[in-house]
Amino acid sequence: MTFPRLDAGLASRLDELADEMASGIVAIDGPSGAGKSTVADALVARLRARGVGVTLIRTDEFASWVDPVSWWPELERDVLQAFTRRRDYQFHPRVWQGDRAEPGPQVWRRWEPLLVLEGVSSARARVADRLTHALWLDGPSPEERLERAVARDGEQTRGHLRRWQEFERGWFAVDRTRDRCLILD
Repeated sequence: MTFPRLDAGLASRLDELADEMASGIVAIDGPSGAGKSTVADALVARLRARGVGVTLIRTDEFASWVDPVSWWPELERDVLQAFTRRRDYQFHPRVWQGDRAEPGPQVWRRWEPLLVLEGVSSARARVADRLTHALWLDGPSPEERLERAVARDGEQTRGHLRRWQEFERGWFAVDRTRDRCLILD
């Protein structure tokens, strides 16, 4: 089994965490460009290698530049309520047209006993009492994280990503998300 590239210490921690996870909701949160997607992919691969049924949902499937976090009721309705009811997930991930994101065609994802939510605000206070694990990545400096995100999303997103970083700093300060999470860095 090939896992996404991680340093040895973080890979070992993910192996330990994967041994503890079989059901519930896991959130992987932190600022943009911190490595959340890489960690989520690695964790999900480890869980599946152990035979754990897991579904991965990314907050990027709901967020947009103009709506960084207020889409939560949609995720609550289409994902978290479905999880609680043990029903498959049906939702409308965002489809990007230039700088705009609109709800796209409905997708279907199979319910599994473990749900991994990955992305900015996934461990927000509103869901904290329902999480079996809340994980946090700080990542490198804000400048390095910006460059990672630009490399991933394209130079044309630099201005949006700078504003996003400003927004998320405020969001995390008010929500105090990091205080409730296990720090992985």
